[in-house]
Amino acid sequence: MGGVENNEPVSKRVKVSLGDLGGLTNTSTCTEPVLNGLGGRMAKSVPTPEYKEFIGANGEIKKVEFVRIITKALYSLGYEKSGALLEQESGINLHPSEINLFRDQVLGGKWDESVATLTKIGIVDENALKSASFLIFKQKFLELLGNKRVMDALNTLRHEITPICIDAKKLHELSSYVVCSSQNGMFGFSCKEMVSQSGRLNLLEEVQKLLPPAVMVPERRLEHLVEQALNVQRKDCVFHNSLDGSLSLYSDHQCGKDQIPSQTLQILQDHSDEVWFLQFSSNGKYLASASNDKTAIIWEVPESEEVSLKHKLIGHEQSIVTVAWSPDDGQLLTCGMEGVIRRWDVSTGACLQIYSKAGIGLISCGWSPDGKYIFSGLTDKSICMWDLGGKEHKCWKGQRTLQISDMVVTKNGKWIMSICRESAILLLDREASIEKLIEEDTTITSFSLSKDEKFLLVNLINQEIHLWCVVGDLKLICIYKGHKRRRFVIRSCFGGYEQSFIASGSEDSLVYLWHRYTGELIETLSGHSGTVNCVSWNPVDPHMLASASDDRTIRIWGLNGVTQRRNYSISNGVVHCNGNSQ
Repeated sequence: MGGVENNEPVSKRVKVSLGDLGGLTNTSTCTEPVLNGLGGRMAKSVPTPEYKEFIGANGEIKKVEFVRIITKALYSLGYEKSGALLEQESGINLHPSEINLFRDQVLGGKWDESVATLTKIGIVDENALKSASFLIFKQKFLELLGNKRVMDALNTLRHEITPICIDAKKLHELSSYVVCSSQNGMFGFSCKEMVSQSGRLNLLEEVQKLLPPAVMVPERRLEHLVEQALNVQRKDCVFHNSLDGSLSLYSDHQCGKDQIPSQTLQILQDHSDEVWFLQFSSNGKYLASASNDKTAIIWEVPESEEVSLKHKLIGHEQSIVTVAWSPDDGQLLTCGMEGVIRRWDVSTGACLQIYSKAGIGLISCGWSPDGKYIFSGLTDKSICMWDLGGKEHKCWKGQRTLQISDMVVTKNGKWIMSICRESAILLLDREASIEKLIEEDTTITSFSLSKDEKFLLVNLINQEIHLWCVVGDLKLICIYKGHKRRRFVIRSCFGGYEQSFIASGSEDSLVYLWHRYTGELIETLSGHSGTVNCVSWNPVDPHMLASASDDRTIRIWGLNGVTQRRNYSISNGVVHCNGNSQ
């Protein structure tokens, strides 16, 4: 946040002659610029007292700070003459003289003098001063070793570094360098690199992080402020759902509804009964759907082409209620109402393994982050972990899950989340055996986890969707209302650019869309002729949304104005609702 980025070294500064600067202004004569702190240059001028002036529409911007930040940006962009001229013309120096002296001392290898100058720069924090001194003496130590002056390096380690080093681990690490100092290229870099100017410039960058911003303007501070302003505009834009190429510095940003997927581009009609569940793969290339017709379908989602059926998965004896993609999207789990889980190969469509347990049904499924284990909720309310071959490895007994239950395993494999009671979600730390509970005042019907795994979207029987923060202390963040839910399980999801939207199915045959941060209902999508049971937003394409309905179809939604992907019709005009034809 405004600090130095190590992957972009400070550019080399070259003195500019008086003649080079002469053509930049016709109102004043420029003096010869000199090097300032951390590679910048400063025109020689009489120091001007710090202004008390404020600028900006609201008079909140300090003029001195504003000018210094612009000056720093000019030097960082390589505009040496312009930076030096701005210092000279404004009378506002980028850095105080002590900073320039300190820089010269470091680049000249005058280590003791540079440490002495540190005390004059204005570092109030004693720990910061010690840390900066340690960095300087560490560079001195490494350069001495690089020049084969082992005894001098040892003296620096004993008498200069050890008294100020409060980190025993770092001290031990430096001591180990002495032992292997005879090896060429030790520590991952060569002796030549150790004593080069780039090593000393890197040292200056590290020390700068410890200095007060008022003393030394942080690198790329202006860029950071501009990016911050763009981020605020983007977050405040209710309909923003595109890549950042749409943002411009020339005008305030505002998107329209045309960025929201609201037009039916394609209708998939290959299921013969209600479609209860669907989910895109993490790479966005596939879509899996589960139906009351006892089948699951893997759909292929090519770029700029229509979605097509890849495999129809047949084998379950009863309706399929949920699916789960493997971490690499190469396999798929399907969970049937008969209490059996099947594992499928996505490329071939072959069933690789059937998971079952005598006398107990498997009612939910999820993957370990390495793809070597699966998790399942059981009808006896326990949660079990299985290897791919079907061997049970661990089981968590007790009130862990319900008959109708979603299950999520976090990417690090630490947390298992499941509905453990009608109105509570269990967050189980399987490593530390710690449990946390999200408790609602009414029945929970389903939930889904955000991509960053910090938030949980909880669907309730009272026609509300609650957004919970699950990092640290559990906290209710936002409530979304408007959709209809009376009898059936309705599922919602995060989606769009940086998951800035919430989508949900509804029993009134509509798809509902809210802005995640404001809770504002921004769109309802019509087209289905039966209850919309589930929605899934493509994690790669923010302009693609899929919905599954009791009308036996899946709709692919995209932007208005995009060519429809397939001609379609609703066969016989029959509306199907959770097994009851109307």
